[in-house]
Amino acid sequence: MQIDIGPWQIRNYRAGDEEALARNADNRNVSRNMRDAFPYPYRLSDAREWIEFATSQSPQTNFAIAADGEVIGGIGLVLQSDVNRRSAEIGYWLGEPHWGQGIATAALRAMTEWAFAEFDLVRIYAEVFEWNPASGRVLEKAGYQLEGRLRQSITKEDQTIDALLYATIRE
Repeated sequence: MQIDIGPWQIRNYRAGDEEALARNADNRNVSRNMRDAFPYPYRLSDAREWIEFATSQSPQTNFAIAADGEVIGGIGLVLQSDVNRRSAEIGYWLGEPHWGQGIATAALRAMTEWAFAEFDLVRIYAEVFEWNPASGRVLEKAGYQLEGRLRQSITKEDQTIDALLYATIRE
């Protein structure tokens, strides 16, 4: 899979992405806003494991965000099941040197459009840590709406904080 988004791409991870992935992911300012499964420090071995996981998925739902052929971030879906089977959670991250350039917004718009076309989804949502308003702005610029505050629902770095729930639906 590859989606061109201006000078950037959303594409499958591939062999050779490990060093750039580890370099961009190994940042506390990135990991601080991710689930605990996203390691910090982020080592080359973590990058290898992630690429092996992402490329073995069926269907594949986790992709690299790339610039000039190099991984600078990631974006993916968690398809839900049972009564939530027409929903998916979306998540994304960028290496800090790439923040503030519109990359996350472009990737989120493109991935949302792709997900609605590829899967029988009617709803895609994201949870944002309350201390990360920039991520909320990215979601809003990509057409997501704030649906609510999940009070004291996230514990990260020994702090229990609120999550902000954003979603978009296919009309």
